[in-house]
Amino acid sequence: MVSWSIQHRKSLDKEKEENGLNQVFKNVITSEEELRALAGYPSEGVKKKVIPALDSHCRDFMAKSPFLTLATADSNGACDVSPRGDAPGFVHIIDDHHFVIPERPGNRRMDSITNILANPQVGILFFIPRLGETLRVNGKAVLITDDDLLEKMQVQGKKPVLGIGIQVEECFIHCAKAFIRSGLWNPDSWSEKELLPSVARILKDHIHLPDVEVEVIEEDLKASYEKHLY
Repeated sequence: MVSWSIQHRKSLDKEKEENGLNQVFKNVITSEEELRALAGYPSEGVKKKVIPALDSHCRDFMAKSPFLTLATADSNGACDVSPRGDAPGFVHIIDDHHFVIPERPGNRRMDSITNILANPQVGILFFIPRLGETLRVNGKAVLITDDDLLEKMQVQGKKPVLGIGIQVEECFIHCAKAFIRSGLWNPDSWSEKELLPSVARILKDHIHLPDVEVEVIEEDLKASYEKHLY
């Protein structure tokens, strides 16, 4: 009875969510047939570029990448994407099918980490500054505390308390069109610094801190970035 009730509630929640979406968006694609009729199919070259392991090109790309995004999902399919960054080559490659992402100090929310405990499937996007193409890697993840591996990723004498071990299932290069359209690496397209959003102001409003000055939050952020990167 309990199991049926939980399943029934999930079904109702999903129905409610879909009804809410359909109230806002009127023309919703509901099948791959509709999608393909609209957007078409990938070329043979695009299909064939996917490989099942890290070759020398992927290894070189990862060695030059100082930044990646990690996509995870919990057992219910609720998704999350989080950034990881460090000096180029911060990801430790073990072999053609396995590598480790160090888990550096953060805000302790552990969204990606707890998702991996519930659902090992992950998607990773590697970036190299000034290069429009990115490397996409999909596979399975585990959380590790292997000293011999974590020691290899220490910085300033501090090793990560844990790592994210990845087993590669597929990898491929993604085209540069999004970067060309966005001008992400083009300094001429960047906003002036004074026009950028104030993260301290955002935090003040989101956390509801009416009695705390923005300047105090800015100083706290600065101290955190200067003293707690590792």
